[in-house]
Amino acid sequence: MSTLQFRPWRDGDDLALLEIFGDPASPHAHQDRTMFRADSDAPFSRALVATDEGIAVAAGVVFASTLHPTRLWLYVEVAREHRRTGVGTELVARLRALLPPGHPAELKARYTRTAGTDAVAAAGFCASLGMKEIQVARDVVVEPGGLKLPLFEDDGLTLDDIATGSVELTQLVVKFYNATHHWDPANMTLGSAQKMLLDDATGAQGVIVFRDKPKAKGGKILTFAISYTPARADAPADVLLGWNPELGLDESAEPIRGMLAMLAHQYPVKLEVDGSMVVLSSLVDALVRADHATVTATTHIVATA
Repeated sequence: MSTLQFRPWRDGDDLALLEIFGDPASPHAHQDRTMFRADSDAPFSRALVATDEGIAVAAGVVFASTLHPTRLWLYVEVAREHRRTGVGTELVARLRALLPPGHPAELKARYTRTAGTDAVAAAGFCASLGMKEIQVARDVVVEPGGLKLPLFEDDGLTLDDIATGSVELTQLVVKFYNATHHWDPANMTLGSAQKMLLDDATGAQGVIVFRDKPKAKGGKILTFAISYTPARADAPADVLLGWNPELGLDESAEPIRGMLAMLAHQYPVKLEVDGSMVVLSSLVDALVRADHATVTATTHIVATA
């Protein structure tokens, strides 16, 4: 490491590092790379680049999220030929030294395993920093034919279309998101729900909901499904399936199963499911065992505390 030098991120580093790192190993890594940027205080962000004889060989960034304010995100990437040399650990130490008083000291990170990729190095690096797993999220493709369609009634279970700008929907999305992120406390608001999950810019295309009875008769939403524009035209529809967190596990089971049956009735759909989504996760497990669903990626989220 004697030839290495460390400096703040600057314009042009993204292109230089792309040549060294190559394409990102996962969609999450692609998103995390966008966090490499010049230092900022609002929102808080610090990024450093390690160079070897003037050539960038590694980079690290810590940044704050107003949505999850109790920990700072950490992302580090090191050129293959410089791994296991201590440069990543040194980047983290230097980034920690840049944290001003008043900011969270605990860090979180993630790494993803997909078919044909090896995340052992990332797992080992995170463990060496004292990080432990706080959540596992799976990308799952559910195939048609695995679930029976629900039965609707005139005065009972009702399928309804709803606008992405609906206040009723937005309020429920906020409650759902915050309730399913107790493992990384969330501060989702009406504004952030619209901006991050429901705005046209997110790719949100439409929403369907199940109500316990027609809206005109005071029916409340049991489950909702937001569809997003897929990354490729031939890719499965990307869907966020959520539910009313006021429902107990037993109460939510049938609406969740019925909604997924509707979504995957004719065409495959892609979901992201984590361990906090107990009912949906168990349902996905059953579909995987029956060869009606496939886990395409597994993301491990780790933290120092």
